[in-house]
Amino acid sequence: MDRSTVSARWNAVFRGLAAEPRREIVLALSNAGCDQAVQLPAAAIPPDGVIDREQLRISLHHTHLPMLSDNGYVEWSTEPFVAERGPAFPEVQSVLEAVIADAGRLPDALVEGDGRLERSVESG
Repeated sequence: MDRSTVSARWNAVFRGLAAEPRREIVLALSNAGCDQAVQLPAAAIPPDGVIDREQLRISLHHTHLPMLSDNGYVEWSTEPFVAERGPAFPEVQSVLEAVIADAGRLPDALVEGDGRLERSVESG
């Protein structure tokens, strides 16, 4: 791949991980088997978050899932409402897992209030 292609892939990864529901879907798929789908909207809800499920369903359908799908990170359907790993899933999976594994090196402003990152730092 040439430099511009690699740069575009990195930009897509960071856009893909820029919203919490998308990060939650990536984590849910990481924890599921390689050929397993995750149920939506449940997989997009943060473990310590309170959220309007209907509003989340709408934003998943119109914003988050198309964004992840356009980059090959997930494949999804509405009946049943599920997502599974796409061909480029390892790109977002590896970056998010690296951030969580190395959370102790992140500034406090990026960790405090995120239960998953806080637990990663504590277990360190």
